[in-house]
Amino acid sequence: MLQFEMYDLNAYRKRSVEKAAIPHSHSYYQVIWFFEDGGSHVVDFESYEIRKNMIFFIAKDRVHAFDDNLDIQGLLIHFNESFFMHNDVDIFLKYHIFNSQENPQYIIDDDTAETAHLHTKLISRELSNRTQFGYEDSIRFSLKALLINLERVHQKEQHRQLTFKNHYELQFAKYKELVEDNYAKGLSVADYAQLLYISSKTLNTITKEIAKKSASEIIANRIILQAKRLLKFTSLQIGEIAFKVGFDDPSYFVKYFKRHVGHAPTSYRNEVI
Repeated sequence: MLQFEMYDLNAYRKRSVEKAAIPHSHSYYQVIWFFEDGGSHVVDFESYEIRKNMIFFIAKDRVHAFDDNLDIQGLLIHFNESFFMHNDVDIFLKYHIFNSQENPQYIIDDDTAETAHLHTKLISRELSNRTQFGYEDSIRFSLKALLINLERVHQKEQHRQLTFKNHYELQFAKYKELVEDNYAKGLSVADYAQLLYISSKTLNTITKEIAKKSASEIIANRIILQAKRLLKFTSLQIGEIAFKVGFDDPSYFVKYFKRHVGHAPTSYRNEVI
């Protein structure tokens, strides 16, 4: 069942004054569209200065926080996992737009904003009468059209186009999906390759061509990202964090973290808090 809501951002912030300003994560996905300049927004470990028509794409479990500006204008959309039906475009939306660690936001131009407003008006119309036939599918189609149009503009600005005509691109997206679902289960590169019905060698070829990283680096980066989030944003003990990211032995987790980050978990926590 599709769980979906769209809020006026100003009303949302005034209703959740303190809660939204504390770093937090959700079990659903969010699109946050700021209409005007002003303030900042934190995503994971970075603070971004808000600009007119800046849009943030917040994946589930990603940590973010608003500043103390209660006069912001914009829209906030959130929806659950059932939005993604796992065709090629859905996989791309889920594991490219919503999982860019380096840049979870970008700014759209006025023409794109105008089109985006049309899509949100269609969504708002559907939300006003949830007894209508097929309203969930109508919302799903409108939201998907909105995200596709936003990403078309983004790709055009970057002078690139991702269409999944290259088989490696689709396989890489599917690999990222599997890693996201299983990174805390201790699966090996060979395990992931088997799930994709390819060899470990082919999987490494794909990840190196698309991401310039080995398949094992993709797994390690996801584990370390979650460990960093838990170290910075929770008070969990090191052993508890180790267990949550797939380690039965806390001492091995400490060595693993130090090898990839250069600091022991405790030292990292003391530096970032």
